[in-house]
Amino acid sequence: LKPYVRTRRDHWTMTMATTEPLNQWETAALKTQSAHWRTQYDGLRGGNLKLDLSRGKPGVEQISLSDGLDGVLDGNFIAADGTDTRNYGGVRGIAEARGLGSELMGVPAENIIAAGNSSLSVMHLVLRTATDLGLWSDERTWSRKDKRKLLAPVPGYDRHFALSEHFGIELIPIPMTEHGPDMEAARAAVSDPSVKGIWCVPKYANPTGCTYDHDTVAALAQLPALAAADDFVVLWDNAYAVHDLGDEGDVLASVFDAANTAGTGDHVVQFASTSKITHAGAGVAFIAASTTVLNALDKHLSVFTIGPDKVNQLRHVKFLQGRLQDHMADHATIIRPKFDLVEEIFSRELGGLGIAQWTKPRGGYFVSLDVRPGLARKIIAMAKDVGLTLTPAGATFPYGNDPQDQNIRIAPTFGSMEEIHAAMDILTLCIKAASAEQILAGL
Repeated sequence: LKPYVRTRRDHWTMTMATTEPLNQWETAALKTQSAHWRTQYDGLRGGNLKLDLSRGKPGVEQISLSDGLDGVLDGNFIAADGTDTRNYGGVRGIAEARGLGSELMGVPAENIIAAGNSSLSVMHLVLRTATDLGLWSDERTWSRKDKRKLLAPVPGYDRHFALSEHFGIELIPIPMTEHGPDMEAARAAVSDPSVKGIWCVPKYANPTGCTYDHDTVAALAQLPALAAADDFVVLWDNAYAVHDLGDEGDVLASVFDAANTAGTGDHVVQFASTSKITHAGAGVAFIAASTTVLNALDKHLSVFTIGPDKVNQLRHVKFLQGRLQDHMADHATIIRPKFDLVEEIFSRELGGLGIAQWTKPRGGYFVSLDVRPGLARKIIAMAKDVGLTLTPAGATFPYGNDPQDQNIRIAPTFGSMEEIHAAMDILTLCIKAASAEQILAGL
């Protein structure tokens, strides 16, 4: 293995090794170095460290950027069309909020529902509707069949996996490439009529940071037309649509336009939210879909709510109107140094040793780290024993089953620079110690 970093032109460009790979060291030298790393590791025990990089949460500084939400309405709760946002009604959200969703998602406002704070809740709504009522107000429901499956690009987002399992939906892993999901594998998989859809995080994917290229977006838009199932859906979770780390972010093609061109507009449902834009627990979630699908969703939505928190929707519109780009640039200023620090320490401590490879994303919330096969669980356990909590091994694969036991998701946004520095020092030491011991055991 060689470390890889992301460049503007190629997400998976390989870095030239600057140090002799560990598996090529002389046995005596490797034994000596292995003992030294183990001694360093043992010295961390009892240090009362409590570091947690297990979830991609915004840090306190990021959340504080949106404290201006408090009081932004200044007592004026009336929407542009005269709606009193304090009262019941408006299941699809106020017009201004749908306009904000349009800005985030690049979809016409009339094709958007603005909901409560959680994108997971609207994903739940879509899966429940697809299963029980169908997304097209006809006989096509997933419950017609005993077996239901969704394609899951891996490594991928663990909450997508948990949501699918909650509905009894089997997950079929599809490899990720530098361009997005392996579309040859996806096209082969959809010949099975029990395959009902595919999960996607198309920009700065969780955890690899990959942005789907134009050809992949077009291929995904065409996938429902190729699927054996007549109720196949592309589930497009664009959670990091505006979460660039630099001045020039990746450009994601419009799946809405591609689907309309392919004639599959009724088979693509998009999601987004402000959860990592404003206050994570008090944002606005969005669904974008065709009119046919939105009408079907209304049937479930209108039963369990008389309307979303329209006051919060209006607050978000007033707060972000005309300044979304600047607001996200402020986020980037806070978290970019954290990603740079991860890259610096990984490059310094692991570069050229041939024992790890990692992504250098241009946006999003994660770094994806691959260690030597068979070591992810051991390394995560070693880190835990000395006070560093990481995302559980296997979390980026359905059912927690990473077949190579090598992927580790790094979430650097929440911690302080000091905490991230300490965490990366611990992690790289665990990787080196475990890798050296594995190599020696194989000699």
